[in-house]
Amino acid sequence: MAHLEQDVTTLLSRHSEALALFTERVHAVRPDQWDEPTPCTEWSVRDLVNHLTAEQLWVPDLVTDGATTADVGDAYDGDVLGKNPRGVWDAAARAARKAFAAPGALERTVWLSYGETPAVAYCAQMTTDAVVHAWDLSRAIGAPERLPDELVNFALDEVTPYASGLSKTGLFAPPVEPPPGDSHQARLLALLGRRA
Repeated sequence: MAHLEQDVTTLLSRHSEALALFTERVHAVRPDQWDEPTPCTEWSVRDLVNHLTAEQLWVPDLVTDGATTADVGDAYDGDVLGKNPRGVWDAAARAARKAFAAPGALERTVWLSYGETPAVAYCAQMTTDAVVHAWDLSRAIGAPERLPDELVNFALDEVTPYASGLSKTGLFAPPVEPPPGDSHQARLLALLGRRA
């Protein structure tokens, strides 16, 4: 049981760190950069931040309220940022962090688009998504691209078992050959179709 508690504590720490990293990047976006392209095909900086924000908005509904994707429907489709992208992101990230960190939250099951999923797996996926998109946002706005080692290692461990199937979803580019050397960050990005 102590091992499980340690794993949950570590997961919540990585989740908070990933959100903090993305938050730092969102606050670094200059007013003239919201329409700039990102490494995510067809997404501008605003589109990328909107995507991550909408993902955070789902968390309290799914984790705290036990809603299904059908229950939530299209509530978070389209633009959720409005005229205050930073403020909306900050509030959504706080709410997601609070939902995952609530007592017993990670012991629950959530209903995602592909079915029942342990909340702990959902949190791990959300953490990895925030880490990788923090790199995307960094590259798009000219911020430092080096990601913290602990977050890179966490994301690499999380995504490696299923990375090869991600491109079949149509949501991810196919993996690319990583550059020479043994950079964990380069390997993570290459698995997800990004060239560092």
